[in-house]
Amino acid sequence: MANTASAEKASRQNERRRLHNRYYAKTTRNAIRAIRMTTDKKAAEADAPKVYAMIDKLAKIGVIHKNKASNLKSGIQLYINKLS
Repeated sequence: MANTASAEKASRQNERRRLHNRYYAKTTRNAIRAIRMTTDKKAAEADAPKVYAMIDKLAKIGVIHKNKASNLKSGIQLYINKLS
């Protein structure tokens, strides 16, 4: 339990940030899953830039590491290239 007012405030801020980060991370994971479940190349190519932007934003705000973001984008592109 927090002993000082500043520690209590930090705890409240951390909880708010955790929920915010969790929401955006889950939304991005669902978007990635949607692309990987599709079998239509044109639809996947159309959705890819939006998903890339979501991934880049997560990396920028520190929810995921920049290398993980790069690996996710690379995997999505490999999947799209394999579609016919």
